[in-house]
Amino acid sequence: MKSAAIREAFIRYFEGKGHTHVASSSLVPGNDPTLLFTNAGMVQFKDAFLGREKRNYVRAVSSQRCVRAGGKHNDLENVGYTARHHTFFEMLGNFSFGDYFKRDAITFAWEFLTSPEWMAIPAEKLWVTVYADDDEAYQIWHQEVGVPAERMVRIGDNKGEKYASDNFWSMGDTGPCGPCTEIFYDHGEDVFGGPPGSPDEDGDRYIEIWNNVFMQFNRDADGTMTALPAPSVDTGMGLERISAVMQHVHSNYEIDLFQNLITATAKILNVSDLEHTSLRVIADHIRSCAFLVSDGVMPSNEGRGYVLRRIIRRAARHGNKLGADVAFFHKLVAPLALEMGETYPELVTRQAQIEKVLLQEEEQFAKTLEQGMKILEQSLEGLNTQQIPGEIVFRLYDTYGFPVDLTADIAREKDLSLDLDGFETAMEAQRTRARSASNFKVELSDELALEGETVFNGYTELAEDVTVTAILRDGERVQSLKEGDVGVIILASTPFYGESGGQAGDSGYLSAEGVRFEVRDTHKSGGHHLHHGVVLEGVIAEGETLFAEVDNNVRQATALNHSATHLLHAALREILGEHVSQKGSLVDSQRLRFDFSHFEAVSKQELADIEALVNQQIRLNTAVQTEIMDMESAGKRGAMMLFGEKYGESVRVLSMGGDFSIELCGGTHVQRTGDIGLMRITAESGIAAGVRRIEAVTGAAALAAFDQAENEMAQLAGLLKTGRDKVGLKVQQLLAQQKQLEKEVSALKGKLASSAGNDLMSKLEEINGIKVLVTKLDGADAKSLRDAADQLKNKLGSGVVLLATDEGGKVALVAGVTKDLTTRFKAGEMMKLAAEAVGGKGGGRPDMAQGGGSDVDAIPAALQSVRDYCLAK
Repeated sequence: MKSAAIREAFIRYFEGKGHTHVASSSLVPGNDPTLLFTNAGMVQFKDAFLGREKRNYVRAVSSQRCVRAGGKHNDLENVGYTARHHTFFEMLGNFSFGDYFKRDAITFAWEFLTSPEWMAIPAEKLWVTVYADDDEAYQIWHQEVGVPAERMVRIGDNKGEKYASDNFWSMGDTGPCGPCTEIFYDHGEDVFGGPPGSPDEDGDRYIEIWNNVFMQFNRDADGTMTALPAPSVDTGMGLERISAVMQHVHSNYEIDLFQNLITATAKILNVSDLEHTSLRVIADHIRSCAFLVSDGVMPSNEGRGYVLRRIIRRAARHGNKLGADVAFFHKLVAPLALEMGETYPELVTRQAQIEKVLLQEEEQFAKTLEQGMKILEQSLEGLNTQQIPGEIVFRLYDTYGFPVDLTADIAREKDLSLDLDGFETAMEAQRTRARSASNFKVELSDELALEGETVFNGYTELAEDVTVTAILRDGERVQSLKEGDVGVIILASTPFYGESGGQAGDSGYLSAEGVRFEVRDTHKSGGHHLHHGVVLEGVIAEGETLFAEVDNNVRQATALNHSATHLLHAALREILGEHVSQKGSLVDSQRLRFDFSHFEAVSKQELADIEALVNQQIRLNTAVQTEIMDMESAGKRGAMMLFGEKYGESVRVLSMGGDFSIELCGGTHVQRTGDIGLMRITAESGIAAGVRRIEAVTGAAALAAFDQAENEMAQLAGLLKTGRDKVGLKVQQLLAQQKQLEKEVSALKGKLASSAGNDLMSKLEEINGIKVLVTKLDGADAKSLRDAADQLKNKLGSGVVLLATDEGGKVALVAGVTKDLTTRFKAGEMMKLAAEAVGGKGGGRPDMAQGGGSDVDAIPAALQSVRDYCLAK
């Protein structure tokens, strides 16, 4: 039975049991900052399990793309060395949100696996485990399903503490968790290994294929277990594992999903041994890398991008072991798209982009791999222990870009280990980046938490009567603020937009008879808007009614920039490709800043095309439409959803230019695109690996930018005495003339120095029987000074030279020693003395050295220091 057929059968079975089919979410979790990647099917349902979110269904089924290559769940080290570990895998799962619980979850799993209509696995091939204290699950399996006691195992807290058990599951260090029951498949007596819980359980005979987690608790950061609002079910069955069972093979790498990739890899690398471990590693890694890039992750030196870079470089290293001497990894995107593109069409639509990102990273790594390998081999030659020192591991990582796991791979091949403690010590000594960014906004603490939330009316209203529900000063709740006090006012309703989604918060005033509060900024905390500002007049008390008025000029200017940002995002995707995704933004009344994923600098022509496309949409003057709909409808509408953002079931969909730009957004915008007036890109730059930044202005600021450019062009034309259309040509001519004049000046200075050199022979001294020439040479520069020193050394035949010149208020120095005297006199030592005398530095070889300083008046002292040096020798 093919893997695709198993996936389809699983979804069809649970749809028949009343489950809603939910598409796989992104590998970048949108609602959990504690996770590096989506590592289980339940991640996208976390808030539903916690009771924070209400779905329009209580049963769900999915086939979720997962990556375990960083954080708590990290299988990277084992990939390629075991039959079942992967960086990327698909998790088949069925979920209940306060609906059915243990009995139905167990019955569903057993029916799907053993029923002739579905997987038809012989019941006697299946074993079951339960959490030691879970008598209910044990009784259901034993008495209702009929699993004999000899094929059931109770597993307690076997990992050193309470709830630390193979049969107590948690997504991470915090979050939903609970007891679980696992189903194991027995591969038969000819395979080594014992049943779960036995001393030989790590063998390959008994393999876990399904885990039913009974979500009963939420674990807090301090370890406290709190009962969930409604007991729920989270299950998971690895598609690769069940495929191995259904295709009657022992290793996951023998299933159809992998065999085609392994064959394609072997063909590209001209390898005949299809059992080679490195082929498995590469076949696994192309899946995780392609899907991560597809989901907007780009190789970088931190976070998710660093994990992606590690996986790519690990694959490149294994290709190198198989004889690859050119980039190859990117060529596997095509066979992967052929294998999985029907289920995941983004692999097909983004194939070219994925290939480009992988190729660029391969080529970058190739530049450092050879040199790094030489360093490692040299280090290993003199190694007299079985452990590679931490400083070597760190040097490879820091200087040559070797991920630690890559060094570990090489060490494993040589039966060596790594000094990871030493590596961490070196890392800490070198680490200069801040571990986390600071946020200085006032937040509502648990002690100050308020019931309800602030109603935002700012989409339609810029002014309204409001009621003060709470007042804060210095982080503490107070009853009132008096004139001159700085504080925060919380209202029952407000027209002020609170900073979010990259848009700056509103400013304005709260006022009443004899009372005026200047709102300087507005933030959100939980469901409340926090109005930060100062009392300009009177006293403001809790419960008071005020008149709230937003600064319309600031709001409108901000709206222009925010709407232009949406058009810019759409234009970037159209001009550069659909791989472009938002990585951050800042929108205020002055400008817009948009960060996005892209692997290279945006060319001048591309920037011009992007700007032109945005302004074309502005001129079309289409209405800006907003609709409230559920997430599924928004997805079908084609709305852009930003990774890392948390969305509820109902979302606000904003569209401009018809289908040109469709995004989920809670910000404030113009009514028609023509209101923006004009957009002008002012800067484009790189801010991180794979992340670019565009800055722009709109409306009056854009016109001002054009006016400034026009004025500067007019000034240049006047200075150059030419028309504005010929400024570029005139500048090119002047640059060519300057280059020619510089050559002529350099030649003249050389002649001057040569001529002066002949005259300088009259200043020759003899010190301790050695010819010494130390003098100042006027009208020379550093280059001509070197030429003169070489000529003088030749004329002397044997001797010591030090020349100095005043080059535009700075001292240039050159020292020279003829070859026959370098064992006695060192030009570098002479230069150090002379340069220090003029307040500078210098150095070089024993026969020639250069330096300089800033104290022109000290040149005589510098010359004397060399005379003294020669006297002392």
